[in-house]
Amino acid sequence: MSVEREQVLQGAAQIPEPRASTAPVPVWLFVLLFVLVYWAMVYFDRDSGWFSPQVYAPYRSVADLQLYQPPTGGADLARGKIVYENVCALCHNPDGNGKPNQAPSLAGSEWVLGNPNRLVRIPLAGLAGPITVKGESWNLAMPAMGAAMSDDDLAAVLTYMRQSWGNKASEVTAEQVKTIRGQVGNRTQPWSGDELKAFE
Repeated sequence: MSVEREQVLQGAAQIPEPRASTAPVPVWLFVLLFVLVYWAMVYFDRDSGWFSPQVYAPYRSVADLQLYQPPTGGADLARGKIVYENVCALCHNPDGNGKPNQAPSLAGSEWVLGNPNRLVRIPLAGLAGPITVKGESWNLAMPAMGAAMSDDDLAAVLTYMRQSWGNKASEVTAEQVKTIRGQVGNRTQPWSGDELKAFE
């Protein structure tokens, strides 16, 4: 027994200790890795949206996105505000208080709060000549800013004017705008203040 054990120990002594060493990485592994990375890049480039306008247009901001939301019933004041800021605010100011020697105030204006059938006519054909707004006399011209607007946009902006800056008046509907647009027809002459008073 001891002889056998001695032989086993002698044999174990002849086996060298294992050592860590370097070995070359197979070339096929590099090729496979490169092919996988290349395929992933091509796939991502082909199937991702990146900054393609087909993915993101026409929504360039949250405000733009809200324009495309379905109506929730009642006046669309958010849409009216956007139209107002893009078309009317340059002269009448974003706060509706107007600008001296340029445009009268819309906040508390009897023209804005009065008969909507009269109000709709103003942006459709424009306004020129003397007019009194909140006791102040004006004699300036306003172009037909609403003639190119859709019925929905014009109704939204007029409703926004009638329900903002402390104004409390009824909504203007697209049907009202369509009816008045038909009555105004192809009129190119701006209204005078006296003409508009007939629609009170």
